[in-house]
Amino acid sequence: MGLRQLTTLASVSRDLLRPSTRFAPAIAISLRSRFLATAASTLKPRQNLTEKIVQKYAVGLPEGKYVKAGDYVSIQPHHCMTHDNTWPVATKFMSIGATKIHNNRQVVMTLDHDVQNKSEANLKKYSNIEKFAKTHGVDFYPAGRGIGHQILVEEGYAWPGTLTVASDSHSNMYGGVGCLGTPIVRTDAASIWATGQTWWQIPPVARVEFTGVLPKGVSGKDVIVALCGIFNKDDVLNHAIEFSGSEETMKSLGVDDRLAIANMTTEWGGLSGLFPVDSTLKSWMEGKAAQQSAINEAHPRYTKESVEKFWSQEPLKADEGASYAKHIRLDLSTLTPYVAGPNSVKITKPLSELQPQAIKVNKAYLVSCTNSRASDIASAANVFRRAGPDAKIAEGVKFYIAPASTQELAIAERAGDWQVLLNAGATPLPAGCGPCIGLGTGLLEPGEVGISATNRNFKGRMGSTDALAYLASPEVVAESALQGIIAGPNVPANPAPVSAELVGGPAESTEVAQATDKECEILDGFPDRISGQIIWCDADNINTDAIYPGKYTYQDNISREMMGKVCMENYDPGFSRCVHPGDILVGGFNFGCGSSREQAATSILAADIPMVIAGSFGNIFSRNSINNALLTVEVPRLIERLREHFQGKLASKVKRTGWEVEWNLKKATVTVWEGGKEEGTPSWTVPVGELSKNVQEIVARGGLEKWVKNKIGAE
Repeated sequence: MGLRQLTTLASVSRDLLRPSTRFAPAIAISLRSRFLATAASTLKPRQNLTEKIVQKYAVGLPEGKYVKAGDYVSIQPHHCMTHDNTWPVATKFMSIGATKIHNNRQVVMTLDHDVQNKSEANLKKYSNIEKFAKTHGVDFYPAGRGIGHQILVEEGYAWPGTLTVASDSHSNMYGGVGCLGTPIVRTDAASIWATGQTWWQIPPVARVEFTGVLPKGVSGKDVIVALCGIFNKDDVLNHAIEFSGSEETMKSLGVDDRLAIANMTTEWGGLSGLFPVDSTLKSWMEGKAAQQSAINEAHPRYTKESVEKFWSQEPLKADEGASYAKHIRLDLSTLTPYVAGPNSVKITKPLSELQPQAIKVNKAYLVSCTNSRASDIASAANVFRRAGPDAKIAEGVKFYIAPASTQELAIAERAGDWQVLLNAGATPLPAGCGPCIGLGTGLLEPGEVGISATNRNFKGRMGSTDALAYLASPEVVAESALQGIIAGPNVPANPAPVSAELVGGPAESTEVAQATDKECEILDGFPDRISGQIIWCDADNINTDAIYPGKYTYQDNISREMMGKVCMENYDPGFSRCVHPGDILVGGFNFGCGSSREQAATSILAADIPMVIAGSFGNIFSRNSINNALLTVEVPRLIERLREHFQGKLASKVKRTGWEVEWNLKKATVTVWEGGKEEGTPSWTVPVGELSKNVQEIVARGGLEKWVKNKIGAE
């Protein structure tokens, strides 16, 4: 709200609340009420779609609190899915003393990763999971039914306008149907099973604005592969991403395209990828309800009535003028087919540059939750149809196909598309993750080249580390299998450059500034501020192995004292001699990337460091930190100032700066003194996200597991 608006409102307020002879009392009261309602509406913070959905599923918020990016909140997700990792979650669930799932309608269990594995050990694990699900009355989908993410979408668990989580990094996919999907770790899943809730820090939100219309022969896969390559400098790392565009633009992106894009926002670095709830989605939902009714008239979620009821109300959408951390613009009409690789999603090129190189292909894959729905299978089948009734896969090439689910397979079979691929010589695999995750039949051998419609082509993920893996759309994968080289149909020879730009950073937001003026609630006994001297580790991408060496990770007899001594050993062996109890560790950007080891957080606590500040954090490290009672806060400006001040002055990788920092939890601010706290020392303050009372309680209890134990004990 601008100064002129505030002045006008204040003036009107004085006129209305002043005793008046011009209006009858009843009229005056009516006008005052109307003014107050208008003022309250005007002053209400403008929220983006991510914030609005979190607002719905946040629990324990103070009255009148509107969540914003950066806030730590307790959440009660609409649904929580686990897959082959269900048994480790169940083991953790039982180890914390839980005996009953808090809400068995909230939990979904699927088996999808290692479905080709018929070993006794794997079959026993699958049997244990199924028995556990039946004992607790949880919805369960057995091996071969489909990939968990696809099941959640087609069965209506991932519902527009809701928050659904899963213990898998590709939970982002639910954003394709307007459902905020984001990954959690196993401890979170166990907490949700036991209590119905966990916590989340709302990420900064990036807006990706599409313009133009997607050309024929270009798919959602090409869109996200292009984005990964064009904006490949961690531009959206650990952001929530919201896609938008005009009605005409968004109509050119069908729901299957949206699912593929949302799915691979994970590889782009995002924590979610959310599409609007619009007319394109409405048509898809109506078709899905008809499809499900044909299978089961009494489907528990997708029915004609449930869809009509949903659309009878105004769907959630971002407020006009909502705040975003970044704004990216992409003109879809300038896109052509894109390919990522080899062995990286950040290395991308238009197919027109690769096809002339005649890169020989040994294996092709149409599998995974990204691109093996019926529409993808149809695109691949049409490549062979156009080549003629006797078209076959090129000699020396193996083409592996697996449906995303049995429902998608049934659609492809009715259309004849599945049979076309089988007739061409494709090798069918069961509905499941398979080669995408490096499991089962068809993995890449040393020296081989593969092209895949999956989501990841990291070195060694789909087989040998000496193989090369490329990612492309189903159509390009099929054409490559047909020709034996990386190729596509009707590829333009000299396409114009793609029109894409990073428009800018965050817009000015009066609401954010106002929000910081209101003090946050502090749990009784919880400190309202945390302060200490800064110990500076000037590096980006400090990974969990640098924080806590792998050689100690699986040694169960390491004492807390020893953990503190070896903390940061792989980053700098002299770290433990430099750090003092109560210091605040400050790292660069993407601190804590890498593996999921919890000791990366607990070893920092063991070194008597109560808090870590960074420009940004690896998502899993951030989750493991709060789950183990280590506080973290992102202050990019501090990293920039430290680098400006100490450039060329660091004799070692660890620096005692003499600077001090304080996180004021009541005011939700961080203050930095560029020297000691003596009078006259330069200082500055920035607003940060709020740490809610619920999350304070998790930290105060010693972490999420101990919080869960206390909660179920109290119940």
